[in-house]
Amino acid sequence: MPDAILQLVDREAFRNLHSMPLGDLLAGMNSQSLRKLRPTADPRFHRPFDVDLEGDILEWFDAHQEANQSETLINQNLDEESVGELALNLAHWCTLGEWRCWEARIFLYVEPQLDRDISAAEFLSYSMWSELSKSLASSDRVSYSESVVLDWMSRRQDLGETMEPSEDPRILPTMEAHRSSSDALFTFLKRQREEGYSMLIGREYLEPTTWTLDSISMIDSMEDGT
Repeated sequence: MPDAILQLVDREAFRNLHSMPLGDLLAGMNSQSLRKLRPTADPRFHRPFDVDLEGDILEWFDAHQEANQSETLINQNLDEESVGELALNLAHWCTLGEWRCWEARIFLYVEPQLDRDISAAEFLSYSMWSELSKSLASSDRVSYSESVVLDWMSRRQDLGETMEPSEDPRILPTMEAHRSSSDALFTFLKRQREEGYSMLIGREYLEPTTWTLDSISMIDSMEDGT
């Protein structure tokens, strides 16, 4: 299964970028002058590197020579896939940090807290992550992390798997990975909830038009002026 990806996005920074004429955007990426418009990275999380995103955006311009550089992205006479691709890269540019997780493990981080079964389709649902965030608002990071580890241990035992490190050397590294990932998710959702950042949701290999920003598509997020 691929990784699900959540990113914290500064909506004002995203609006400033997608409101630029494409010529200004191209010039800024070429000169690296738009780096000052990137939000300050949260050091607790990874985010795409400046140079990698600049390269992706410049490649987009190379592939779309027909784009009208005096117009903004949303006003281009281009197909939705092309518009969505650049919009997604602009959203990546405006992220403070990301949380990603192998989808097979997300059940551990969500089901115990929500006390219900979830489907893999909900991993891309803004409402599901919002539900989890609201639930975590009444908890603390340590308690949440411990609940994730205990649920993982219980599931292993139900499958008849050992919990003895001497019998399975992967036990302790896996336990630590769950603890670290759940800690990061708690911190990510708390910052999104308390500071009002937008949430970009997608997964590896997902088409750009299928990513969402606060539950709506990248194109719709530009059309509504936010």
